[in-house]
Amino acid sequence: MNVVIVLLNILTTVTLLAGLFFLLAGAMGVWRLPDLYHRMIAASKCITLGITGMLLACVCHLAVLGFEPPVEGIDPSRRPSVVAVATKAFLVILFQFVAAPIAAHVLARAAHRAAVEKYHGTLSDELEEDVKSSGVSPPRSPTPAKRRHRRGKKAGVGFEPTNT
Repeated sequence: MNVVIVLLNILTTVTLLAGLFFLLAGAMGVWRLPDLYHRMIAASKCITLGITGMLLACVCHLAVLGFEPPVEGIDPSRRPSVVAVATKAFLVILFQFVAAPIAAHVLARAAHRAAVEKYHGTLSDELEEDVKSSGVSPPRSPTPAKRRHRRGKKAGVGFEPTNT
């Protein structure tokens, strides 16, 4: 057996297990952490690292398949290129590393503006401190009951059919 194939198989297993570990840690964090803000950290950071491990394992596995001799009855030109798969995986990893933190930041800021309750053990709220020091209060999202009241509807009553 070729040493390169053995090393690539070991690397595939290690990156796959690392990715699965981070995905499991992210899922446990979303399940166990006390409030929305902490759960978003688990969801964005751990899931990003988990997807990275899974995609790197995929690239390593396809590199192993590239060393194997062609199988009879299967056209070798139909075999996926390792370079093409690695490029796509790199682009997905790059997009994930850019998009997940931005999405988590936007969701956390929207939750803060909507006055979502924080965990009682939270030590500091830097956004609130910045707002207080600037003297400008950000607009708060109205509660659903206030939104319905503003439209002239009672809270809890949906659309009613009109007689024509």
